[in-house]
Amino acid sequence: MGFILLSAGCAIGLGNVWRFPFITGQYGGALFVLIYLVFLVIFGIPVMTMEFSVGRGSGKSAARSFHVLEPKGAKWHLFSWAAMAGNYILMMFYTTVSGWMLAYTVKTAKGDFVGLTPDEVGGVFGGFISNPAAMVGCMIAVCVLGFGICTGGLVNSVEKITKIMMSLLFVILIILVVRAVTLPGAAAGLAFYLKPNLAAIKQHGWGTVAFAAMGQAFFTLSLGVGSMAIFGSYLGKDKKLFGESIAVTTVDTLAALMAGLVIFPACFAFGVSPNAGPGLIFVTLPNVFNAMVGGRVWGTLFFLFMSFAAMSTVVAVFENITAFAMDSTGCNRQKSTAINFFVMIILSVPCALGFNLLSGIQPMGEGSMILDLEDFILSNNILPLGALVYLLFCVSKKGWGWDNFIKEADQGSGIRFPAVLRAYLTWVLPIIMLVLFVFGYIDKFK
Repeated sequence: MGFILLSAGCAIGLGNVWRFPFITGQYGGALFVLIYLVFLVIFGIPVMTMEFSVGRGSGKSAARSFHVLEPKGAKWHLFSWAAMAGNYILMMFYTTVSGWMLAYTVKTAKGDFVGLTPDEVGGVFGGFISNPAAMVGCMIAVCVLGFGICTGGLVNSVEKITKIMMSLLFVILIILVVRAVTLPGAAAGLAFYLKPNLAAIKQHGWGTVAFAAMGQAFFTLSLGVGSMAIFGSYLGKDKKLFGESIAVTTVDTLAALMAGLVIFPACFAFGVSPNAGPGLIFVTLPNVFNAMVGGRVWGTLFFLFMSFAAMSTVVAVFENITAFAMDSTGCNRQKSTAINFFVMIILSVPCALGFNLLSGIQPMGEGSMILDLEDFILSNNILPLGALVYLLFCVSKKGWGWDNFIKEADQGSGIRFPAVLRAYLTWVLPIIMLVLFVFGYIDKFK
């Protein structure tokens, strides 16, 4: 249970409650959600099992796992550099948005949103992100907390807290769902979220939507850069890994779907555009809390638990980054966390300032931000290509190979990995992933 909640705690976070709603809003609601769910089943669960297996089979982070398992003379270990880069790029913007969660916990507890109109709530968010000192300060606070926890080790510091906070987060989400769907005007939001809209798909193109859904599937499960492999490296041999992957994916998906049931009814109830972008939850949820009895308390608890969910992901990736240096150089944990603490702050500054001092930099076209570029590099490039590497490594005779993968995945009690999927995973899935990757690029930039 600790492993499942810890892994789910890494997966559940901003990808579910922050990124999933605004990506769904951008790409038309229900059909995007359906494609996303299909990809979780056909891509996410098998690749997660493989990443867990590589981690447990090697006992190492992504920095050294391929070195341990690859055949003599093979070059799979070169991917370790891309995996390390992916973890750093993820944290370059994740620390900023996690800082928003911390700030909104404080703001809600202080009552800053009480009595405000929806436009005024949006104004609070706009004022906050336009303040360079506040943005950088909150980002640094996330780095201090994250690396501070990592110095104490994964199990002692993280697992005990995660078990409690993930359970409480679901209780809060259930309460918010009930309140959001009973708001006046919520029905339109439910229709947007649950009723397929072909016009939205045609507007963006099937390739773009499928590409985005694939990226979201890998983003929300933290697949492709070794974030799950690090948990596998700490796991014993008493449980089969396919069942663990199903459990983690199910818990993660429930959190995302429930977040949608909160956000989209609230958007339509309070006149907020569902494709408002990265700030979507910060300009919708305070309005929901204002419409609830005891909303200030519920709001504070929600942002507090979301801060824990975000921090569990931060700590998981920081643990990966810490392990990279330890595995690669042999340095101790304290030295690795100290060096990476300063490196991570420096790398995260551009995103934090991209909403204010550096807002003139629009790398993905008019209206885009530095966050958009970092998210695109990670979600639409490193994650799907990294997932493809893990897939090919586990099915190829020139990699770890199917027999070794199955032997590792099926150790212990639980659900066996379906051997009938071998042909699909070896020949069909890699082609699907490459086709989606290519056509997604064509649709996005044509």
